[in-house]
Amino acid sequence: MITSTLSPAEIQNSLRRNGYLDIDVDPTLDLAAEIEKLKKEKNAVILAHYYQESEIQDVADFIGDSLGLAQRAAATDASMIVFAGVHFMAETAKMLNPHKKVVLPDLKAGCSLADSCPPHLFRKFKEKYPDHVVVSYINCTAELKTLTDICCTSSNAEVIINSVPADKGIIFAPDKNLGMFLQKKTGRDLILWNGACMVHEIFSHEKITKLKLRHPEAKFIAHPECEPHILEMADFIGSTTQLLKFTQSDPAESFIVATESGILHQMQLASPHKTFIPAPPNNACACNDCPHMKRNTMEKLYLSMKYELPEIILEDWVIEQGRKCIDRMLEISAAAGIKMG
Repeated sequence: MITSTLSPAEIQNSLRRNGYLDIDVDPTLDLAAEIEKLKKEKNAVILAHYYQESEIQDVADFIGDSLGLAQRAAATDASMIVFAGVHFMAETAKMLNPHKKVVLPDLKAGCSLADSCPPHLFRKFKEKYPDHVVVSYINCTAELKTLTDICCTSSNAEVIINSVPADKGIIFAPDKNLGMFLQKKTGRDLILWNGACMVHEIFSHEKITKLKLRHPEAKFIAHPECEPHILEMADFIGSTTQLLKFTQSDPAESFIVATESGILHQMQLASPHKTFIPAPPNNACACNDCPHMKRNTMEKLYLSMKYELPEIILEDWVIEQGRKCIDRMLEISAAAGIKMG
């Protein structure tokens, strides 16, 4: 039940102004139940990243990291894909499903890492290394993917790098921290773009050290987007899915987790008897939430499904040229046996 209705023109103005539908929702409405109804009515599937709010994760059909969600998007037979994540993820889903409707609850749910690599500047950077293979982290814009030979995620990045012939140079964009981690893991000399994720660059070495002293029994686990001096402290380094699986299989009873705090919800659900402590950042609020991921809310999710807006629209040439690097990534991942996460 909507407490106010807008004309089509007002809806478009709301989207242009806010990036989402600014419509009042009856506060007594059971949003979870209404979202389930809309899924059936519209043959819709909700894909949610691990970094979403827990209540959004709880209504999603599939929860995962960037690779797992890309694989789900490629395989879905739904008529409408509702992507509870950030803009580049919804763009990836649209590239893989050009004839399906893809909606994102808030168009302004962007990505600091994707923003750190403007395509027009990267194009000039790429021209300096004409014989190099471009491997781009999936956390980049659709246009940057048109300049990319193979896409990767943190789950499959090592396999992707190793798939490139040893005699070929590699440009890696946009995350320098993941790039440095891959250099150590693979021994390849990568040309790195100087980009980074705002969430994974704020962890405090000093505060984590103090936390480890207070919890000597806890294992410290970290995402490879973290800075090298943080990764050096880690007992385990992996993608969000790999971190989740590690906490399930490792006998430790407590973990200090250095990535966006949304993943702790799934960790706690999978291992309710274990303790999960978010690694402290160096900011004043002592939180390590991604402000872009957290732009999505249950109200926005509900409205986006009801009105099928905001819709992700990409030009045909972007879909055609950008999809190639994603398809190549999925092929290499499948050949390597890397499954959905």
